[in-house]
Amino acid sequence: MVSAAAVTSPSSADPAAPGSKAVASPRWLPGFFVLALIWGSSYLFIKVGIQEVHPLHLTLFRVALGAATLLVILLVTRDRLPRDLRLWAHLFVIGGIGVALPFTLFGYGEQRVDSTLAGLWNATTPLVVLPLAVLVFRTERMTIHRLIGLFIGFGGVLVLLGIWQGVGGAQLTGQLMCFGASCCYGFAIPYQKRFVTGRTQSGVAVASTQLILATAQMAVIAPLFAGAPPAPWTLSGNVIASVLALGALGTGIAFLIMFRNIRLAGASTASMVTYVIPLVATVVGIVVLSERLEWYQPVGGLIVLAGVAVSQGVFSRHRRTRGAATDCVRDEPPSMVASEASACPSDQVGVTSEKPPARKAFTNTA
Repeated sequence: MVSAAAVTSPSSADPAAPGSKAVASPRWLPGFFVLALIWGSSYLFIKVGIQEVHPLHLTLFRVALGAATLLVILLVTRDRLPRDLRLWAHLFVIGGIGVALPFTLFGYGEQRVDSTLAGLWNATTPLVVLPLAVLVFRTERMTIHRLIGLFIGFGGVLVLLGIWQGVGGAQLTGQLMCFGASCCYGFAIPYQKRFVTGRTQSGVAVASTQLILATAQMAVIAPLFAGAPPAPWTLSGNVIASVLALGALGTGIAFLIMFRNIRLAGASTASMVTYVIPLVATVVGIVVLSERLEWYQPVGGLIVLAGVAVSQGVFSRHRRTRGAATDCVRDEPPSMVASEASACPSDQVGVTSEKPPARKAFTNTA
């Protein structure tokens, strides 16, 4: 379906530049909203899945189905898995911390909080990425707008918690688990940027390897701590459909849609789906599961997203690009670390590189 081989293309136009053909064309919009719907609905699918499946088993099924989906695509496109053992070692770390652990934490968290709240907590991921990228991995520099964005965003976290009411019990534990999942993404995304981004392997090959390794890890951990997984015929139709949607759609096909969005609209525009995902998660949770939000929870989520936008320089970038086509495109492969957490390339989540890498074009065939 999609070949995601990155090749250097010095003559390729900037697809995100104002006035360019890619942005002027509306062809990217359907994929943008489909991706927001798939990833925004993931919290609903998790909520339904954990009714009958242990969170550890749910993660195992999810990554196994996602890996199988991407491996089929590799076969169809005649792509292949990486052969570099050092890269496999890095992807083993990312598969554990950036895929298996956060997926599991969201499962445990949604045993205690609504899916809508989990979706809102996921919006905090870029706020965790930034300080780690600056202080630990040294891949970014702190600037005044990033620092202001951090303060705004973590103010939103306090509002999201409803800190003035006092917090405790299962609600607090569930929220902390969801925030812990975001912290896992926050570590894995700059780790991937430091040790994986920029290699010659296609994004599909890298993502497939991450999911294979995550599956291997969960195949050991899940039976050890949760016993044997349930037989498929013992599960209800809704749960089976949710598991299939999480794996094949949310952890497989959605990745390819993100590639197409980057090709048509550029990485900067495609990454804006991050701001739509919490909204979709909220609407789906309320409409389908009849969940109820306190007034301060969506307000806190909006403040968090505002902080993320400020830290990414979204407002200043739009001001700078009104008169000239200066919007930088970084068409690196989307990070499977992020998944529905932050639908951006690995160097677009929460931070913007000071020096843009060489532009790359993705050869895609529908």
